[in-house]
Amino acid sequence: MSEAFTEQGYLALLRAFLARGYAVAGYDDADPAARHLILRHDLDMSLGAAEPIAALESALSVKAHYFVLLRTEMYNPFSAAARATLGNLRRLGHEIGLHFDASVHGSDPQGLEDAAARECRALEDALGAPVRFVSFHRPAAALLGRRGTIAGRRHTYEPRFFSEMGYCSDSRGGWHYGPPLDHRAVAEGRALQLLTHPIWWIGSVPGDPVATLDRFRAERDRVLARELAANCDPYRAARGAAPPAFKGKIGDEQG
Repeated sequence: MSEAFTEQGYLALLRAFLARGYAVAGYDDADPAARHLILRHDLDMSLGAAEPIAALESALSVKAHYFVLLRTEMYNPFSAAARATLGNLRRLGHEIGLHFDASVHGSDPQGLEDAAARECRALEDALGAPVRFVSFHRPAAALLGRRGTIAGRRHTYEPRFFSEMGYCSDSRGGWHYGPPLDHRAVAEGRALQLLTHPIWWIGSVPGDPVATLDRFRAERDRVLARELAANCDPYRAARGAAPPAFKGKIGDEQG
């Protein structure tokens, strides 16, 4: 069974898991042998896309883990709008963790530990709350199934979450290893870590991944044009008054 990549499709997917007797659990208490579902969201491209997904989860009284990149050109997690978004996620009961891009820090183990610790502290300052979990961004093979903590925090690729229970991801905008409800772990009544990226699920009409990213890029361009007009007199004079505030769900974290 595969749901359409829309907001209602995501809601239907969650309801289908609940109907199969699954309970949504966190990394603290998920049991690989039980019908537990970990909801994980890696925010690779947009913070704003997370809010409607978080609201759908809250409406079902379930909580998810959202992981935020610090080393990215896609968004600024320290902007006022981003902090408001992260605050909204926390008010809905969700947990915020660090999405750590190990590739920019080299392969020295102690260097990775130190870099992850610095990024966790920076994100904690932005959140005003502890960061207890880390997910790796586009992890190298050596990080898959990595034992132990990173910077004193648990991570999403520990064997308990990656191999002892089922694992399914919508990376690149599709179920490339099969839909989650068809996963062997689900058929056996075991736990599943479900990784989704909210950007693929935004809106009411399903689209292919390239079209989704083109729409995201166009919305981000409108946000940039608005900010240029609001902050640069020559640009505003040449292009006219600043455009109305953009109210989209994907690119609004920069506004």
